[in-house]
Amino acid sequence: MKNYLLTPGPTPVPPESLSAMARPIIHHRTPEFQAILKEVEEGLKYVFQTKESVLIISSSGTGAMEGAVASLLSPGDRAVVVRAGKFGERWGELCAAYGIEFTAIDVEWGKTVNPQKIKEILEKDDKIKAVYVTLCETSTGVTADIQAIAKITKDTQAVLVVDAISALGAVPLKTDEWGIDVVVSCSQKGLMIPPGLAFVSLSKKALGLVEKSTLPKYYFNFKAYKKSIDKNDTPYTPAVNLVIGLNEALKIIKKDGLENVIARHKKHAQAVRGAMEALGMELFAPDAFSDAVTSVKVPEGIDGAKLVKTMRDAHGVGIAGGQAQLKGKIFRIATMGYISASDLKICIQTLETVLAELGYKFENGVGVKAFQQASS
Repeated sequence: MKNYLLTPGPTPVPPESLSAMARPIIHHRTPEFQAILKEVEEGLKYVFQTKESVLIISSSGTGAMEGAVASLLSPGDRAVVVRAGKFGERWGELCAAYGIEFTAIDVEWGKTVNPQKIKEILEKDDKIKAVYVTLCETSTGVTADIQAIAKITKDTQAVLVVDAISALGAVPLKTDEWGIDVVVSCSQKGLMIPPGLAFVSLSKKALGLVEKSTLPKYYFNFKAYKKSIDKNDTPYTPAVNLVIGLNEALKIIKKDGLENVIARHKKHAQAVRGAMEALGMELFAPDAFSDAVTSVKVPEGIDGAKLVKTMRDAHGVGIAGGQAQLKGKIFRIATMGYISASDLKICIQTLETVLAELGYKFENGVGVKAFQQASS
């Protein structure tokens, strides 16, 4: 049975990257690897849409998030944390772990934050040094208006820190043009590589905080990574073959053109949403949806956990269920990275099969037909 991976990370890996990662290992302190690293950083700058350095860390995306607290702030600093889902909550957990007091903006899951709330808090509290936001909240399939938030933080002392882990390469993100100070992301989503690499872009404003930061840190010390990347190197042993595979993935993105890649994500996501509506199902986040992942309410009377399990175990089609309080209540279909229209068609065909088995009533083939019409 062939397996199809349509989860919001990890995502499928293109053959070019798989082949490159299967090559014999090379030493990382050599001109050969440094040449690859330089090419990768230039590719990352292209995807991040920035002229500033992009740090490369061997960790999950959470490692880059932790560094964006530990390497930016000092004892006594305050932060704003937008909690609109599971990963927004993680920003708060990281701040708490480092003793950073923060003002939380709690948003109903499935909704997006009102930028004016951030503005009001910043106007009242001059000790706030960072605003932590999630661009695409993977747990709910919601996007935030980062461009509007950046306009607010731009003229304050606070840096805007954006979790773009499931957004980079999938939805519009213009780091320099919008004035985003810190963007964190990772390898296993839109960048089409297995888990293990994390990335951070830093504006000059953010680098100023990095220089002053006195929170305890070691491995996730952005000073060390910035010093090394300026010399076309890494401070610690990198995930060599992942970097090599990433180089091939970035070449694919550059060849296709970032705007075309983003447009393809949008087209596929719209087609998936259309298919779900044709099947009579309700989108979980209809007002602030993401083109990286679509969240759908499980129909009344259907076992959401069984739906996901049956698709994966009986048919080899992996989608994601809900997290935390949404467990069993929604399912999520990713459209990011190397996921193709043919993959998504098979996903919807399988979804129809399993829904019918579980007793959900609909016109057979209506979802597939709607998807094909929208994606052709």
